[in-house]
Amino acid sequence: MTMVLMLTSLAVLLFGGAVCAFTKGSGRGASIMGVVTSVTGAILAIGAAGTILWTGGESSLRVPWQVPFGSFYIAVDPLSAFFIMTISIICALAAVYGTAYLDAYRGKKNLGALWCFFNLLFASMLLVVLSRNGILFLIAWEGMSISSFFLVMFEHEKAEVREAGWVYLIAAHIGQAFLMFLFILLAGQNANLDFDKFTTPVGAAAAGTAFLLTVVGFGAKAGFIPMHVWLPDAHPAAPSHVSAVMSGVMIKTGIYGIVRIVSLIGAPAQWWGWTLLITGAVSGIIGVLFALAQHDIKRLLAYHSVENIGIICLGLGLWLLGVSINNPVLAALGLMGGLLHVLNHAVFKSLLFFGAGAVAHATGTRNMDLLGGLQKRMPQTAMAFAIGAAAICGLPPLNGFVSEFLIYLGAFGIVAKAGALGSPAAGGLIALAALGMIGGLAAACFAKVFGIVFLGEPRSEHAVKAHEAPAPMVLAMSVLAGLCVILGLAGPLAVRLVTPVAGQLLGNIQVSETSAMAQGLLLKISLACGSLIALAAFFWWLRSMLLSGRTVAAGPTWDCGYSAPTSRMQYTASSFAWPVILMFQWLVRPRLHARIRKEFFPHYAELSSHTDDPFRQGLFAPLFKWAEVLARRVHGLQEGRNQLYVLYIAITILVLLLVKVR
Repeated sequence: MTMVLMLTSLAVLLFGGAVCAFTKGSGRGASIMGVVTSVTGAILAIGAAGTILWTGGESSLRVPWQVPFGSFYIAVDPLSAFFIMTISIICALAAVYGTAYLDAYRGKKNLGALWCFFNLLFASMLLVVLSRNGILFLIAWEGMSISSFFLVMFEHEKAEVREAGWVYLIAAHIGQAFLMFLFILLAGQNANLDFDKFTTPVGAAAAGTAFLLTVVGFGAKAGFIPMHVWLPDAHPAAPSHVSAVMSGVMIKTGIYGIVRIVSLIGAPAQWWGWTLLITGAVSGIIGVLFALAQHDIKRLLAYHSVENIGIICLGLGLWLLGVSINNPVLAALGLMGGLLHVLNHAVFKSLLFFGAGAVAHATGTRNMDLLGGLQKRMPQTAMAFAIGAAAICGLPPLNGFVSEFLIYLGAFGIVAKAGALGSPAAGGLIALAALGMIGGLAAACFAKVFGIVFLGEPRSEHAVKAHEAPAPMVLAMSVLAGLCVILGLAGPLAVRLVTPVAGQLLGNIQVSETSAMAQGLLLKISLACGSLIALAAFFWWLRSMLLSGRTVAAGPTWDCGYSAPTSRMQYTASSFAWPVILMFQWLVRPRLHARIRKEFFPHYAELSSHTDDPFRQGLFAPLFKWAEVLARRVHGLQEGRNQLYVLYIAITILVLLLVKVR
């Protein structure tokens, strides 16, 4: 039954995409077909995934096919089911959000093509986590990359969008090249790419090579630093509901790939855990620092995806470190914390991208320095964005706290148990220091975002004319905001979602005991937070009752004698973040632009800052330039003459025959 539901889900999504591709007119029909098939496919997939997570079983389908190196082999186990559920929830809500968000493009853009690629992206992500054959996996992976590329290029008439799309496409295929080498290595002498027929690498060198290929190949999609360079450009370029899907779940397929392949290549060496710990710490800290320096709200959120991928990577690093030193508690807490953060980040990051999209939809700009005062004009969006901002900072009682708490718990445990600063304890200290710094910087960043965008006075006509988002957009944001609260207050139940996955990967009874311990601690925290919320609600009710028979007047707050504050008295995004950026200027290397007249009482002054990504400018830009020069030089081989192409094919076949004969 489970496999029937999954195959039906894929069929519905592909059918909807095909119909949307041929839908003409204003685009309304394409939107209706797109959202109906996306939501239907999501419901079917969630039903299948929920069954597997509830029972802890597995369902598979293996069918012979004409493609070499194995069979058409798909399966749903707890690990796949967890990612299927996460992908389906976000894609369904993104589709609902997109019906209203895309109204501004009706009659101007081909919405049928966009909904076609949206459904293909949804289906290909599901197929990625279902695939148990290397060829099928790479086909699904390529489908995911190509469909998301066309979604990024939706506004291709803009030069910055075209550049973002091509950088993303190059990065995606570089990562895929590493995955091809990985599968060739794992196939071994069997020449069979079914996952259950993979050859476990023999020797530390072969296993280490497979691990590094896994980290680089999947890390390019996940956005590990320095392989993140495509992400800050591609996510802002795409429509906001697509940005939410790409940031919320598409990059998590990289995390899925790491977890899946690492579980197949044998017992991990200790340096594997160290690699992920250091990668996570670097990605998390640098990601949040570059987010703090941004002025474009969607670009800022894109860098926060790098940050949160770093947090997930910290959890996975503790998992591998725990397995390598035979510490099942550390392994279980790290794995459960990292996987639960996959779900939590998908929820609150999609919510934040929806909020940013609502702001851009209402104001026509993503520049935070042109906004302000939107809380009065967009109260529902402001409330939802505030919940998402608190969740991403890891504040209780919201969902971001729960997953980070598990990682903290594992790191504290290994430090306390070690009793000395040995190798495992140092790993715990790295995780603790990185999480603490990430949390503090994230709080500063989202204080800036919410304060600059939603509080104060409008800074431009863009903000003055803002209006609340349409009902479908508000609905999608409300559901995700509710999930942030529910997953936070029901922390023990959230842990139970990932317990079957940890049990599958670790395969020992310690997982259940560790999960029960974590659930017990979270239950106490949830009860304390729930009590505080109930107490606050009681005092709110009491205040309302006491004031019900009295006249309540509203007036301006005291602000140092200024009765009519203006936007010129407020912080800008640059000025708010500059003290923090200044502390880390040796790392982020900001450029400051100042225009101040040298007078006793100057009537005009301007201060702005700009931060370039050093990995993009110093490392990848020269590589891209070199690749462009090389491509131009070999372009002569592609002259458009069929006879020449036939000659190329004949030469290739001849070379292959000679190699085979020898």
